[in-house]
Amino acid sequence: MRPSLRGAGVTLALVAGLLPAWSGTASAVTAAEPLPLARFFDNTAVSDDARPGEADFDGSGASLSAQDLAAAGWRPGRTLTVQGARLTWPDRPAGAPDNVRADGQSVRVRGRGDALAFLVAGTAGAPVSGSGTVAYANGGRTAYRLTAPDWRTGPLATKAPPLPHINTPDGQLAERARLYVLTVPLAAGREVISVRLPRATGMHVFALSVRDTGLGWTGSWAAATGGRAAVGPWTDRTLRLVVRTSAGGPRVRLRFDNTFAAAPVRIGAATVAVQASGATPEGAPVPLSFGGAGGAEIPAGAQVFSDPLGFDVPADTNLLVSFHLPGTVTAAPVHRLAQQRSYLSEPGDHTADPSPAAYTSTLTGWPLLAAVDVSGGPGSVVLLGDSITDGDGSTPDANRRWPNVLAARLLAQDAVPHYGVLNLGISGNRVLRDRYPGDGTSPDTAGVSALNRFDRDVLAQPSARTAVVFEGVNDVRWGATADQVIAGLRELADRGHARGLRMLAATIVPCAGERRCTAAADAERVAVNAWIRQAGVFDGVLDFDAVLRDPADPARLLPAYDSGDHLHPGDAGLAALAESVDLRLL
Repeated sequence: MRPSLRGAGVTLALVAGLLPAWSGTASAVTAAEPLPLARFFDNTAVSDDARPGEADFDGSGASLSAQDLAAAGWRPGRTLTVQGARLTWPDRPAGAPDNVRADGQSVRVRGRGDALAFLVAGTAGAPVSGSGTVAYANGGRTAYRLTAPDWRTGPLATKAPPLPHINTPDGQLAERARLYVLTVPLAAGREVISVRLPRATGMHVFALSVRDTGLGWTGSWAAATGGRAAVGPWTDRTLRLVVRTSAGGPRVRLRFDNTFAAAPVRIGAATVAVQASGATPEGAPVPLSFGGAGGAEIPAGAQVFSDPLGFDVPADTNLLVSFHLPGTVTAAPVHRLAQQRSYLSEPGDHTADPSPAAYTSTLTGWPLLAAVDVSGGPGSVVLLGDSITDGDGSTPDANRRWPNVLAARLLAQDAVPHYGVLNLGISGNRVLRDRYPGDGTSPDTAGVSALNRFDRDVLAQPSARTAVVFEGVNDVRWGATADQVIAGLRELADRGHARGLRMLAATIVPCAGERRCTAAADAERVAVNAWIRQAGVFDGVLDFDAVLRDPADPARLLPAYDSGDHLHPGDAGLAALAESVDLRLL
């Protein structure tokens, strides 16, 4: 039995075999056969702004605004995808019961997947925790522990939709309301038939579902959203983004994320093509569809997958992903440091253009596009990192980030499978602290902490098998102690292991000579590295510190590997990192 795990609002203890039959003082309805969640709705969370007294979410008369939810695209009965899980917002009008207060109810839910997803919030003024049970068709059960953050005081970094108001009987408050999507692991390969909710006063459940594992898909390219930044404004423009594949396959699907957004965004049309050069495709771009339609609306805080498309995706090749934004977009979720030029068109839908003529401006980030998956393949390796993984210091447009070199190494050998390699680095990112505040428009796109983005950026990736954590230098440069960083790394390892991931850690590379890399910061770095090497918490260690340090001055990068700022390796250093990886560890 794996020990229990605490972190990011979820605790899990896998239970071998069968649990004892349920007993206790549950009401007749909770003790009966499992029922759909909506049959248990006993609380009203949503009110019309004109009639705030028709709901009482927290026992004091406060409630969510129906208008705010609609403005975010969270309309009654709509199924949304968040963290890869499909969840249906309750199909109830404002003023009608729309959630259940968790009290041990047995809920009917079916499916096979890697995780059970809950749309929840707490109303106790602090996080609310409780334990529940998942029942499987083969008679087995697993226990889980769920912690719902508070709807008024919980973290902004991990909330789902942004809701700017709270309704009260005395009027509307300009205060952010929060709802959360949390996931807990499921037994691999087993069919879920029901879920016993926790008994937890103040925990409210709006929806739950089994998240598909993504079997049959391998992640070929991905980028982490670092924040929501002002753009354009863009009105009736087409973006043609350049991305580099790792694994190849005969079918493709794309994922667009509206993370951190305040409003829905509309994609009018989208295409994919292999890049010839610049904004010029090889042949005619091939149109994508979304649920059979040519475009899609992405609700605030949600994501959308394109339909599977028969399109031969070459490995280790640049693709052009073009999508038309018919409305006006003033701010967008973005991965800022692409180290790759992409293109912005003159007004109009130019997704199908075989010519680059309409693409008269360049972009240096990746807005909205979050992933390219290919069919088949052995699964992917997810690299969770900061600017060194993101490619800062590498040659732009050359795909010389260390994840690119690692992907090329995997493709060039046959000792281990040709895994996809997903670069989830964010320049400026930290293990412990958020840089982007988690809400609103901000020029800081260094992301929320590794702890706060781990579920979205690692656990939700399709067919992920291994994760590499290569972070910590920004934490120690900004005053975090070794003990604090170690605690964060330990939590990441535990959370990954609970989901069945193989977890690897990379030691923090030296940076003396950079302004914030003081002797005190280096001492903390050295202590973190000693723990990574010796503690045995991770399944393997990539000793990047040993690869890049100057033997004559171990606090510094070897000059041949230094990009010039003493913090980021250049092309040679990044290649040395990738070449040092024992592929059998993956």
